[in-house]
Amino acid sequence: MQLPAPIRTYFTARAPQEGEAFAAAFAAEAIVHDEGQVHRGPEEIRAWWLAAKAKYRHSAEPLDVANVADKTVVRARVSGDFPGSPVIMTFTFGLAGDRITDLEIG
Repeated sequence: MQLPAPIRTYFTARAPQEGEAFAAAFAAEAIVHDEGQVHRGPEEIRAWWLAAKAKYRHSAEPLDVANVADKTVVRARVSGDFPGSPVIMTFTFGLAGDRITDLEIG
C-alpha cells in the first residue's frame, strides 16, 4: 500500500524516540481531532501522541487507503490496552505538500 510520506511517518514512528520525526510530519497550523479533543500545532500534537502511546500502548496497521473529497482516508486495525481491542478505525488526513494539515480519528 502506497501511503504519502507524512502519513507513513504517522503510522510508523515509534514513541518516544521518534517524537521529533512524528511532529515534523505536521504543518505549523495542523489540527488533530481525537476523543472529543482538539490538538493544535506540531508540539501539542506530539505531546498528545506521546500521552496516548503511554496510556494505550497501541499500534495501528493500515488496511486500505482512499482519496475522498481532497482527503486521504486510511482504515487501520488499532490494537492496544483499551476495551474492545483490536478495532478498525478511520483516519482522515488533510495534506499540503509533505505535511499533515488536519487529522480526524474516528
